[in-house]
Amino acid sequence: MNKQRMITGGLIALGLIVTIVFGLRTLHTLKRVHQPGLPFGKPPSANSTDVELIRDWMTVPYIADTYETPPDAIFFGLGITPEKHAGRKSLRELNDEYYPDQPGIVLQQVKNLIRAFQTQSPPPTPLSANPPVPALDDPSP
Repeated sequence: MNKQRMITGGLIALGLIVTIVFGLRTLHTLKRVHQPGLPFGKPPSANSTDVELIRDWMTVPYIADTYETPPDAIFFGLGITPEKHAGRKSLRELNDEYYPDQPGIVLQQVKNLIRAFQTQSPPPTPLSANPPVPALDDPSP
């Protein structure tokens, strides 16, 4: 009987430890998800044009994809080499790493870069296979 109590007590203790470990992991994840500044609404839709929707929790590849801008151009405009790990960092993390004495500068620069790309004239359209031929005036008197 005593051995059975020890096994039962051990299983209960193991269950409590597992519950505590996974509970703490869940709390940690929830803290990261509900950080101040994260939107609770929808993020900008693809092909968005309103740069004021850009937030410092976003990454450069996410912004580049959403606003149809080359990510390397954004990194170049920020003066940051597009390393592998830089693409996974949020604008806030990039700001803290590269410009710690200028809070919010990366977010503002990215907004300005996206605006600059949006104001560029659209690329030329390719010529059609059969372009129209201009009419020649009849030179007869």
